[in-house]
Amino acid sequence: MPQQLRSIERVERILDAAGALVHSAGIDAVTTRAVAEGAGVPVASLYQYFADRDEILLALVERDVGEMDSQVAADLAGLPVLSIATVVEATMRAFVKVYHRRQAFVVLWLRGRTNTAIQDFCRAHNKRIAADLFTFARETGLLDDEATVLNAELAVEVGDRVFQLAFERDLHGDEAILVEGVHLVRGYLERHASAAGLEGVPA
Repeated sequence: MPQQLRSIERVERILDAAGALVHSAGIDAVTTRAVAEGAGVPVASLYQYFADRDEILLALVERDVGEMDSQVAADLAGLPVLSIATVVEATMRAFVKVYHRRQAFVVLWLRGRTNTAIQDFCRAHNKRIAADLFTFARETGLLDDEATVLNAELAVEVGDRVFQLAFERDLHGDEAILVEGVHLVRGYLERHASAAGLEGVPA
């Protein structure tokens, strides 16, 4: 167990160092040697966990996306009233919270500095979170009978594009774009809402 804990801590240091490099110096500054130096570990130790730079960056994105999923779940669980409006607002703002904490993700994904593995992972994640949100909305009675998972997938993809526009020049996001984006996604999904989804129900 102590060895396992040391390995977890070392991997976290490696990912933190990679994220700091992406944020401060850009993706081109991320090399295995630079990451190892930033993490305070020998390069040989880094290679015990990651084969190359691309594996480090993918693991960094996977970690950050996992944090987003946890934030979305926590914020939805804290809503006193469930409606399409409150779910959309809480979900999109949960992502923004993590973007503020994990700004390397903004550079890697929202600003398009990715490799194929990251693109595939994030596209798959968009489909998965759309399916999860669709199930949540269906089980809580927020959607009408005609709504499909495609509606959720389109909403997530539109939201992703809103984030790209909001964060392309500002690592804190353009608030005006974010506000309009929430209204955009909400307006689309309310076309597929039940009466409860429009009016709201106690959580």
